[in-house]
Amino acid sequence: MRAIKKVSINSLDELKPRILAWAQEFEEVAWMDSNSFKDGHSKYSAILAVDAFTAVRTDHFNAFKKLEEYQSTTKDWLFGYLTYDLKNDVENLSSSNIDGLSFPDLQFFQPKKIFFFSETEVEMHYLNMVDDELENDWQTILSTDFSETPKTNNSVKISLRTSKDTYFEKAGAMLKHIERGDIYEANFCQEFYAEDTVIDPLSTFLHLNKISLSPFATFLKFTDLYALSASPERYLKKTGDVVVSQPIKGTAKRLSNLSEDKKMINQLQNDPKERSENIMITDLVRNDLSRIAKKGTVAVEELCKIYTFEQVHQMISTIRCEVKESVSPVEIIKNSFPMGSMTGAPKVSAMKTIEQLEDAKRGLYSGAVGYFTPTGDFDFNVVIRSILYNEAKKYVSFSVGGAITAKSVLENEYEECLLKARAMRTVLES
Repeated sequence: MRAIKKVSINSLDELKPRILAWAQEFEEVAWMDSNSFKDGHSKYSAILAVDAFTAVRTDHFNAFKKLEEYQSTTKDWLFGYLTYDLKNDVENLSSSNIDGLSFPDLQFFQPKKIFFFSETEVEMHYLNMVDDELENDWQTILSTDFSETPKTNNSVKISLRTSKDTYFEKAGAMLKHIERGDIYEANFCQEFYAEDTVIDPLSTFLHLNKISLSPFATFLKFTDLYALSASPERYLKKTGDVVVSQPIKGTAKRLSNLSEDKKMINQLQNDPKERSENIMITDLVRNDLSRIAKKGTVAVEELCKIYTFEQVHQMISTIRCEVKESVSPVEIIKNSFPMGSMTGAPKVSAMKTIEQLEDAKRGLYSGAVGYFTPTGDFDFNVVIRSILYNEAKKYVSFSVGGAITAKSVLENEYEECLLKARAMRTVLES
């Protein structure tokens, strides 16, 4: 059982940097922030979980089985991540590309301390609390000083894993696979990285979040491994017997002129290439969910709807279903993993082509970060628009990608990648 304390707050925005600065004393930290984005599906404005009571960490071999055992035995709040390379547990696949980050394929922890935020209140849930611990922690948080000046001031020199010429060559090879009918669509990604580099993870995250204000922002820490995410995309959410997925396919840049920005929305809404991308992935998600859904319950709530964020406009579809009672929470995830928006169609063929043509192991990029509740509900984002950092190796990485289809113009695809990379690059180079 957890001890619970509710406290009124004046400003969540003012509290965020203080409580995140306080959280840095712990080896395990998970911060999830909606940035006040109202999508009709999110329950909390933000959640902070710290300090592992128990944990699971594994490579891809039998990873979902191990997670199933951990989740079903613990029956408590669990926070963590699933890397893209758990595809190798789901299908007969492998990952052999360069891996500069060296994140384990799966990590989750059962936190001793959890904070649930609305705009006006925080609810603190403590496991195995000692006398006055809740009140003492809260007073410490309120008195925590935070300076936005980074602790480290190194200039980050970013390198491209895939040169522009190589991108065109490999994306062109992917187009040939499409022309032959091997695949219809595949998400082709490239890594930007910096070696022998030290960054201040918290200041970096706060800067990234400030210029992005995305609905699935995440600061995740496992000792010396960090994920600093400004993700706009939900992978999968379960509430009771209802499961919702919201894949993104279709991106357009924001413009400072309001009239021109509205034209950009209209252009994206009616772009046949972007719509076909989105519809193909929506069909893939519908097929994935049909494996675990009650018959006749898979439905598309929104198709190709445009959502506007600080950096970009995005085309998003929303698919829902009611899940069979016999299917466990982890089975639901396993049956749709990795997410369709980051793979392609047909999914297995697309993943084989991706592994063949990409230059870097994806790892946590295009995986998922999220949580399970004690009742088996869950909510996970898609790890995109994210900076990943291995502090021990002094290695910083971010990756971007886009869907290649028969209608793709490779110059446009490359420009879209640079657009998606802008926020991470700005933060690291500033």
